[in-house]
Amino acid sequence: MTVIGSVAAYYYLAYAARRQVVYIGTTTSLYDTGLLDRLGADYEGREPGVTIAFISAGTGIAIEHAKNGDVDALLVHSPDLEHQFMAEGYGVNRKIFAYNFFVIVGPEEDPAQVNGTTPDEALQRIAAYGQASGQAVWVSRDDMSGTNQKEKALWAETGLDYDTLRQEPWFVSSGSGMGATLRVASEQRLYTLSDIGTFLKYEAEGLIQLADLVENDERLINVYSAIAVNRTRIQHVNFEGAMRFITYLVSEEAQNIIAEYGQDTLGRPLFNPAVSVLVSGGDSEVASWIRSYAFFEYQGTLYECPPPWRVGDYGLYS
Repeated sequence: MTVIGSVAAYYYLAYAARRQVVYIGTTTSLYDTGLLDRLGADYEGREPGVTIAFISAGTGIAIEHAKNGDVDALLVHSPDLEHQFMAEGYGVNRKIFAYNFFVIVGPEEDPAQVNGTTPDEALQRIAAYGQASGQAVWVSRDDMSGTNQKEKALWAETGLDYDTLRQEPWFVSSGSGMGATLRVASEQRLYTLSDIGTFLKYEAEGLIQLADLVENDERLINVYSAIAVNRTRIQHVNFEGAMRFITYLVSEEAQNIIAEYGQDTLGRPLFNPAVSVLVSGGDSEVASWIRSYAFFEYQGTLYECPPPWRVGDYGLYS
């Protein structure tokens, strides 16, 4: 806890009393790219008197913050954990607002020879190379984040058990966010799973030296959702403030920011806006991937937010 002087504390409390704060629990993969700073600044410019305060952690920890009533909404990317959170009555009004892809990255020399392979073949080769060499080859976030949940699923699809692998000497656990894990991979010449946004940002800033080896596969799709904390479960949350921000995220203005973010400095956007894809995408390939991966089944139909988990009329669902 930071202790500040009495005069400074007086002015801080006076400032805070004049503003409404909306606390948002978010993933490191969103926060580390700088996208949320851009969206938060734009929103605050449109909503005088409102402060958006982001609390960055892995999805699993962010969800615990929400269950404890420490945040008013979540921006996360782990459909399984999101479904559990909402099924337990903690979350409502889920809205998918962005997507990109996970990537398998590693040293440019690519000793396991995974470049251009499928995700399952890449992981099989990495595991085989690690077991044969006995040296550190792979670094996992191992932090209950959305990226870590995706990694576990990919290992399982490959026919390998994550909990068994993490006990082997070639498998390293960082226990850290995406940016820190990428730095470990770069410094130690290891492979890892990353969201493409954080990877591109860190690469462009010269913070890492890694190659993008496996990407743009359906199994690597990465979907970001906004969820409001249920005020009937946790009564003190700023539910209306959370819903105004979620409504903003799916607005044309915010979706345009998402579509363009990174284009001017990196030559390509770090994220893709999801609203237009889901509304007008019809049977497009990406829309189909999002529905298959990130929608929830209810009474035989897939929804981004099943009807029982919708509260109020905010115009989010057609």
